[in-house]
Amino acid sequence: MKSNSLRKKFINFFVSKNHKYLPSASLVPEDDPTILFTPAGMSPLVRYLMGEPHPLGERLCSVQKCLRTDDIQEVGDLTHFTFFEMLGNWSLGDYFKKEAINWSFEFIIGKKWLAFNPKKVYVTVFAGDKDASKDNESIKIWQEVFAKVGIKAEVGDKDKPDFTRERIFCYGKKENWWGPVGKTGPCGPDTEMFYDTGKPHDQKYGPHCHPNCECGRFFEFWNDVFMQYYKDNNSNITPLKQKNVDTGMGLERVVALTEYIENNVKNPDPFLTDLFIDIIKLLEEESGQNYQENKANFRTISDHLRAVVFIISDGVRPSNKDRGYILRRLIRRTVDSLSFIGIYKQEFYSLAIKKVIDIYSSAYTELDKFQEIKNIVLDEVEKYLKILRQIKKLAPEKKLTGEQVFTLFTTHGVSPEQLRDQGYKFDNLALEKKMKEHQKVSKKGMGQKFSGGLQDHSSEVVKLHTATHLLHQSLRSILKGNIQQVGSNINRERLRFDFTFSRSLTKNELKKVEELVNKKIEENLEIKFSIMSLKQAREQNALAFFGQKYPEKVKVYSIGNFSKEVCGGPHVDFTGELGKFIIKKEESCGAGKRRIYAILA
Repeated sequence: MKSNSLRKKFINFFVSKNHKYLPSASLVPEDDPTILFTPAGMSPLVRYLMGEPHPLGERLCSVQKCLRTDDIQEVGDLTHFTFFEMLGNWSLGDYFKKEAINWSFEFIIGKKWLAFNPKKVYVTVFAGDKDASKDNESIKIWQEVFAKVGIKAEVGDKDKPDFTRERIFCYGKKENWWGPVGKTGPCGPDTEMFYDTGKPHDQKYGPHCHPNCECGRFFEFWNDVFMQYYKDNNSNITPLKQKNVDTGMGLERVVALTEYIENNVKNPDPFLTDLFIDIIKLLEEESGQNYQENKANFRTISDHLRAVVFIISDGVRPSNKDRGYILRRLIRRTVDSLSFIGIYKQEFYSLAIKKVIDIYSSAYTELDKFQEIKNIVLDEVEKYLKILRQIKKLAPEKKLTGEQVFTLFTTHGVSPEQLRDQGYKFDNLALEKKMKEHQKVSKKGMGQKFSGGLQDHSSEVVKLHTATHLLHQSLRSILKGNIQQVGSNINRERLRFDFTFSRSLTKNELKKVEELVNKKIEENLEIKFSIMSLKQAREQNALAFFGQKYPEKVKVYSIGNFSKEVCGGPHVDFTGELGKFIIKKEESCGAGKRRIYAILA
């Protein structure tokens, strides 16, 4: 099955079950400073899982762009990706376990859908602990759905499994509990679905095989999360006011599994599907080497190039901080991996970027930026190659001091890992000492930066978020230009607002903007929202930027007759609740972009 076909089938199936289709949110989270990138399909929906009504209703489905870099060192195997797509369906306090499990099974075995052999499907459920009891409800539901196709599904013992009759296995939190995304937030037990490939068990992974065994026999492909709890800052688990369903099916994994089943290949391999195969073939042509003999490097390059294209298309640029550093690191790891297989020509990047865009452009129209993406990547590649030449002069025998490695990392963004990959030797103890000192400072700064976020709906963050609307409209009123918001970052101490403008603001302009915001605060304007179509919102001149796709229904927040924006919320009820607005700093944040820092006193 091709990727486009799977995307369409998944969405069509859940639309037939009265779900509304939700376009993918950006990889750059809007107004959520607790995460750098969108790491899961549910991330843009946290406030709705907490109980806030969604404009599209209680049943949703989407194909969400995601990015994770926690295990970037593991990329190169069959299961780890930086960028990936998550197929998901949600119930926001509507249906629960019975419907979720029945519909999952229907999609898995239905002739019109995945058409898997039910005899090859095995499932896992939560075993229970001090926070939540064993999920006997899911066990019962699974037994009922398997019975409908003539399969008796007994609960198995993973230490002594009998796969002739056992089909349901219980595990603890490590395997069958999902969330929260950060330290706090919605979470809950889950049930996971596996396909039995029949691969012989490898004894090095233990005496007995079971669904979560790492030998490769069982291939996980879907996860239904019953998001019914909340984890607080003290790690307490308490029930949410509504019971939610949050499912996740990784597109890459399922496309690989369907290819395995339909074409009888040796193992499910996402890199041999239509999502990657054109890039793999290009690597073979340019390097003169074979994928089967260079899997780790070929996979790393393909994965990183895909992630780089998507990150840049969502507005991130290379730098030594935050998202920009992740992008820079991915580009540089790609350069390193290409050098290992003998590809040095910069023309390769243009060819590869074009391949990625060709593969994904029908699903993601925002990728229509070939020239811009190519120029950014080539510029970063040249900067990195220049640094490598400087390092080569600095250490012709490939020996560096810990101090030199630390400086290369903090000044030029060259990580110790990259230097090791290049074959450089250095004093690890001296480096670790410098890095620990650096991390103390960084953690303090990160603690301040990420000390809130809309996920916890703290009053400070909600007020500052509301103030961004006043700031946005005030900038448009005072500067008279085509001002557009291009990002924001809010914590409990301050707001950061990024917008398009070609020059720095004068002191007088900043004073006028600040005065206009405070004037609207003093007027104690009422803040209301309406749910309408995006077309209606535009007809009413509501602001809607970020270059993102919007669902068919959106929330439009109005602040008196002063400001009107498409926004998810939350906000205060009256501007008089905000306090005094003070601009602390204004600076450049890229070509044609400015940044304002402000507080509420």
